[in-house]
Amino acid sequence: MAQVLYLRLCLPAEPRKFSPSSSSSSSSSSSSKPSLKLPQRTRSSNVSIPATTKGGSSRLLKTQKLNSEVSPHRAVSAVRLMRIELGGAFADLLNEKGKGSGENEMGYVQRTLGFRTRELNHHDLRLVTDIVGGTIRWRRYLDHLISSLCHDKDISSMEPLLLQILRIGFYEIVKLDMPPYAVVDENVRLAKVALRPGAGNMVNGILRKLVALKEDEVLPLPRVEGDDRAQARALATLYSHPVWMVRRWTKYLGQEETIKLMKWNNSEPSFSLRANQARGFSRDDLVMQLNALKVPYSVSPHLDEFVRVKTGLQTVIHAGLLRKGLCSVQDESAGLVFIFSCSRLYLVRDETHRLKISGLVVSIVDPQPGETVIDCCAAPGGKTLYMASRLCGQGLVFAVDVNRGRLRILKETAKLHQLDGVVTTVHADLRVLTDGEALKSNKVLLDAPCSGLGVLSKRADLRWNRKLEDMEDLKKLQDELLDAAAKLVKPGGVLVYSTCSIDPEENEERVAAFLLRHAEFRIDPVDRFVPPDFVTDGGFYFSNPVKHSLDGSFAARLVRAS
Repeated sequence: MAQVLYLRLCLPAEPRKFSPSSSSSSSSSSSSKPSLKLPQRTRSSNVSIPATTKGGSSRLLKTQKLNSEVSPHRAVSAVRLMRIELGGAFADLLNEKGKGSGENEMGYVQRTLGFRTRELNHHDLRLVTDIVGGTIRWRRYLDHLISSLCHDKDISSMEPLLLQILRIGFYEIVKLDMPPYAVVDENVRLAKVALRPGAGNMVNGILRKLVALKEDEVLPLPRVEGDDRAQARALATLYSHPVWMVRRWTKYLGQEETIKLMKWNNSEPSFSLRANQARGFSRDDLVMQLNALKVPYSVSPHLDEFVRVKTGLQTVIHAGLLRKGLCSVQDESAGLVFIFSCSRLYLVRDETHRLKISGLVVSIVDPQPGETVIDCCAAPGGKTLYMASRLCGQGLVFAVDVNRGRLRILKETAKLHQLDGVVTTVHADLRVLTDGEALKSNKVLLDAPCSGLGVLSKRADLRWNRKLEDMEDLKKLQDELLDAAAKLVKPGGVLVYSTCSIDPEENEERVAAFLLRHAEFRIDPVDRFVPPDFVTDGGFYFSNPVKHSLDGSFAARLVRAS
């Protein structure tokens, strides 16, 4: 299912002392357990906070500390960033109640820092989303600045919470252009209350140095010069990406296009809403609702059911459009799909950070009423539901996935969208399923696990989680799944292979290797199904983030000989 890992933080009774000369790196902290909570507190008052039990009744929690002077969005952002870096959360959306994936974010603040702030309002939620996503994207850049202003250039021993407070302050000053005096004051207060007065003094000194350098326009940034390796390292810092990605993209795209791609990855992402026509809710109806909610939008130039939104997604969630199954958050090309199930908005991903294909790739499958389609690696079903909606109640989509929990979410969402009559789930590993008497169909879609390098603008944390060595493992898995999916295709049928990657080794090279192993298949050009601007010279579909302002994705349509 859409899993979020929860990390139990061990909070020592005594703080680990931090010298003003110590610092931290962009990676996780040292092997010793971090000191996250300290006994010294200021400006706190004891209040009783009511909570609700599972049965709905109210109970009174033990006396908790409420600090009304600490900025709530900064406290939540700092704790959330710490959980993300230590493996306890993803950088995904908050839902309409200010929750992440299941628990109140303020609850994490209480358990980690020992106090609560006032509740998050709508403006706070927006700031949490901006600060968490932006701080993660710009982590390498921010850490370079922090280490440059610390006496000890190796900041790997810095306390995790202190590092996150500094990152937030640097991001707010350098990238959000917030008033420096307010940023310094608020982050110093957070450090003093959550850690100790000395930590606040250190934050004050470093942030003031940054403000002075920014005003003089002399930030200590590297120059792009020297040999290829040196230039790649400088670009990786300036645009906050791993060095291996910069070198790989420079090899395939050239330096100029690589810089454009990194700028796209660092830009604020937009999301697309797909109107659920299976429930009689058209794009015109969706536009009417967005106008009423005063949410800015633009209609998709490529797909009739889609509308793009840059801001206001929280407002759409508040209004209940997703909960009622009237629309879904789904990218037009390849990228993130959000499934609203059990009153919760899930960011769909799995162990390999696979992101779901939708929109234009479904157009390449071209499901028609009365047909049977097999969706491999399907759950929790963004593209499954889109294909099912295009069957108009006639036909069947077999959704195959190895994860039972994710299939359960798919079934719940299909029922919500009134598509459960044309969706059948199959719990199986595709590679094992095809060993026996397998399903057969004229149309098979394999949305393969991939690196996700085409969707880094939406997946802020993915660039730091993906490693170069992952690529070989993923290519091997893609080959195995392609061979298995080929067994499901009837003579004369179609296999669509798709990824949300822009890497040719996962795309064109995997198709070429497949065709060498399977002479019975040939390439069927996709120009009949998508606009010509998305068609490559080889007849494949490819969306370029820089060129098309869409997430990067790839698809090949392969026909089996009769």
